[in-house]
Amino acid sequence: MKLQFSLKYLLLTVLIFLVEVLIATKLSHIFFVRAYLGDVIVVMLLYTFVKSFVKVNNEKLILGILIFSFLIEFAQYFNIAEKLGFRPGSLMYIVIGNSFSWIDNLCYAAGCLLLYLIIKMTNNDGLTSTPNP
Repeated sequence: MKLQFSLKYLLLTVLIFLVEVLIATKLSHIFFVRAYLGDVIVVMLLYTFVKSFVKVNNEKLILGILIFSFLIEFAQYFNIAEKLGFRPGSLMYIVIGNSFSWIDNLCYAAGCLLLYLIIKMTNNDGLTSTPNP
């Protein structure tokens, strides 16, 4: 793992973030999009955000994001946002979430699998795995 800025990944991060905002604000009336697609895409947002600043092995990063996503989801089961003192409706309360769902974990896994397949199918320097030193 090495610090390295990537404008390409930063721009992808901004684009995916805007899609997530669009889903949350304008497409929230479409149940499938709001309930599932946003969770599939959020792991891609995390991936591109990390890749904006760090050169890291893709497979390890995807696995780390999947584990992180599962941990956040399980923390919701224990109402972690409220225990940390965040008020309902606050930005951090919304980011952390407040309701556990097994289906969300499936969406995170699907997003990570899709991300892995996209990376494997594209063979350019920005998306291929970094060899271990």
